[in-house]
Amino acid sequence: MSTDPYANLGTGYSLQRRTDPHIDRRIREALRGCGRVVDVGAGAGSYEQPGTVLAIDPSATMLAQRPAGAAPAVLAAAEALPLRDDAADAALAVLTTHHWRDPAAGVAELVRIARRQVVLTWDPVLFARTFWLVAEYLPEIGHRERHLACLDTVTRLLRRHGTTIEIVPVPVPADCVDGLLAAHWKRPRAYLDPAVRAAASGLAGLPLDVVGPAMARLADDLDTGRWQERHTDLDGLEHLDVGYRLVVSSR
Repeated sequence: MSTDPYANLGTGYSLQRRTDPHIDRRIREALRGCGRVVDVGAGAGSYEQPGTVLAIDPSATMLAQRPAGAAPAVLAAAEALPLRDDAADAALAVLTTHHWRDPAAGVAELVRIARRQVVLTWDPVLFARTFWLVAEYLPEIGHRERHLACLDTVTRLLRRHGTTIEIVPVPVPADCVDGLLAAHWKRPRAYLDPAVRAAASGLAGLPLDVVGPAMARLADDLDTGRWQERHTDLDGLEHLDVGYRLVVSSR
């Protein structure tokens, strides 16, 4: 049996989880002035930044999908980064803390190796309330995510280390090309595609007997026009804030 946490979920990840320029711009702004960046939980490298000196991920499946010319990468966990103290100007962690076995140890490592920490995460309570897929079809996602290491956990753990913290909203664009869970908020039929669902851990982690009936209801609502009638408020929007946040911390 594989011990790779992404042996199944990570297959084909690079095809769905591409760099979205709107999200990437927010990350670059948060890293301004940082010359050496370590990407922790780097995955397939979709948000690798200029100045990245090392990418770290516990999944060989994910690292194997990194493109040619990407920064050097090592197989390691966030809880035990193979770096000396103050090895980098910034530690970047994009949508990864909720997968860590020991979030407190992982956050401590981010603080240890870099003077700035930039973490993209989300507010699961706001997410469950404002994103129609969770609120109307899969409330099980919200119930599960309240127990993950997301925004409140990350900020609380960073404050233990005396860092100063700024929290920056990251709205999701209507044409988002990164297949994160809320990417298709304005393109609901995308969620009927198993490949789309497989690339979002919030969906991929649910049992088929939960997801299947929910997707059948969504398909029916789309075919009958009920979904469109309920969501006319989305028609004129180009971005939607469902709770994704950049936590920018410095010591």
